[in-house]
Amino acid sequence: MCGIGGILTEYTLSRSIENLITKVRSSLIHRGPDDQGIYISPEKNVALAHTRLSILDLSSAGHQPMTMENQRYWITFNGEIYNFQELRSQLQKQGETFKSHTDTEVILKLYKNKGKDCLHYLRGMFAFAIWDNQEKTCFIARDPLGIKPLYYWQDGSNLIFASELKAILGTKLPSKNISVEGIYSYLTRGSVAEPYTMIEGIKCLEAGHWLQWRSGNLHKESYWNIEFKSEITSPSEAQEIVRQALIDSIKHHFVSDVPVGIFLSGGIDSTSLLALARTIQTGTINTYSIAFTEEEYNEGDLASKIAQKFDSKHHEYKITSSIAKKILPNFLQAIDQPTIDGFNTFCVSQVANNDRTKVVLSGLGGDELFGGYSSFQKIPQMIKIGQKIDKLSYLKRLSAYILSNFKDPRYLRLGDFLGSNSSTFSAYQCFRGIFAHQEAITILNYYLGNDRVIEREKPSLISQATLEDEVSYLEITRYMRNQLLRDSDVMSMAHGLELRVPLVDRVLLEKISNITSNLRLAQKKQLLINAIPELPQWVVNRPKRGFTFPFQRWIDNEWKDYFSSLNLPKDINLKLWYRRWSLMILDHWLQQIN
Repeated sequence: MCGIGGILTEYTLSRSIENLITKVRSSLIHRGPDDQGIYISPEKNVALAHTRLSILDLSSAGHQPMTMENQRYWITFNGEIYNFQELRSQLQKQGETFKSHTDTEVILKLYKNKGKDCLHYLRGMFAFAIWDNQEKTCFIARDPLGIKPLYYWQDGSNLIFASELKAILGTKLPSKNISVEGIYSYLTRGSVAEPYTMIEGIKCLEAGHWLQWRSGNLHKESYWNIEFKSEITSPSEAQEIVRQALIDSIKHHFVSDVPVGIFLSGGIDSTSLLALARTIQTGTINTYSIAFTEEEYNEGDLASKIAQKFDSKHHEYKITSSIAKKILPNFLQAIDQPTIDGFNTFCVSQVANNDRTKVVLSGLGGDELFGGYSSFQKIPQMIKIGQKIDKLSYLKRLSAYILSNFKDPRYLRLGDFLGSNSSTFSAYQCFRGIFAHQEAITILNYYLGNDRVIEREKPSLISQATLEDEVSYLEITRYMRNQLLRDSDVMSMAHGLELRVPLVDRVLLEKISNITSNLRLAQKKQLLINAIPELPQWVVNRPKRGFTFPFQRWIDNEWKDYFSSLNLPKDINLKLWYRRWSLMILDHWLQQIN
């Protein structure tokens, strides 16, 4: 895991390009504290930057930006390719030779042989750029599921890209104009949805897409998307597919030249990782968890019990309101774009970092793939009710109008749903929403100082086999991709830690996508549980609890001073803690960039 950046222009910039690329690299050092590098083309119009967290081939042979013998291709790469050893072997049979044992060099040689089609061979998480000194083109790509981030800004023929928004802003070339779409997305969802960012003109490259820069022109294409087919109907066959796919993914995610740990929350997903990891790993496995003094939130005892059962070396960090308050300023400083999540990952990453661990596995993705959220039941119910009311258009308009005058956030969002078409997308927006449409506009105008009219986001959904598959698709491409994965990347990298997600794996997803939704998304993640008989019943039978912090209590008491300065229109209901939290984060972020 690393930080990457680059500057491309048609014109010779000479010394200024060195200054600019140095600024980009400096902004990314926390992502790669082990080594740093810069490449500048002979014409002084292309520069690549890299900061390295050494995971594979710890020697200097892994230095980036990396090139080939004839120096035609140069690469800067962030991520891990888990099947690089198989790919390397295939390339050697075709006559390629290697000077390192890195996955970076494998990508470079694969691109030389396959061009943009190299993306179809790569299994892993990645964002990379390859400069072709002969063709004068730059190929930039992001992994299929969006685990690794990539931001870019184009101004005429000039292009700047980087792993974090801050690195692009650090060049001082883009204006810091707040994006209306970005802030609206954050207020209604709790995170900024790709391709938007919080800054006008800076975009996030969508997952499963690539860019090509040539002579100042930028071309973008999609190369992969999710498709649920619902073909396998046998429960026993489905269980075997899931089990083997999980073991295969976990085995690949343990590929490393440094020890790999596991985040252990006490839930089914992280316990599944540890249980299956123990079937393929005989040595020491370090596990890390957070505990609280507030008993109703504390899963520390359960995590310790799970660690003991599967013989891991467990590390627990007990957080109180006072300790968390001391950590909070560092968390706020680490935020790249506003988000209502991420504090939990920031804290547990610090635990792993204190133990000098460089790589950890997370159970992120289990709820989205195996139906662990209540959205899989509630959204279909909402759609059925909405479709019945659709037949009585007057009643629907009246209901939407009445609900829009309520102060309760849930009713306001429900009013948004009834005021739109009864689609999976609109129901999902209502279910996952933070602020309702009109509330978001009021807050947006408060911050931007203009009276703006903003249309609701238009439905965006690739049709899937069933309604439940559509919910799964939205959870993967919206909540997981734009919030959970992005926060996991930023907050782990703030501690120089590589976070891997075996349940968010293209090969795994392609294998289980053939399982019919009534099996794959059975309530309480029954298919996942049945596929892993090693799971203790005292884990399986406990009520589902998300890995959450006692924010409501902390905000109402010891953290009050962080929220006392929020001065918003009086008609915005801020009783729910996550609404106050989201605005505090936004307020702090806006102050930081100005």
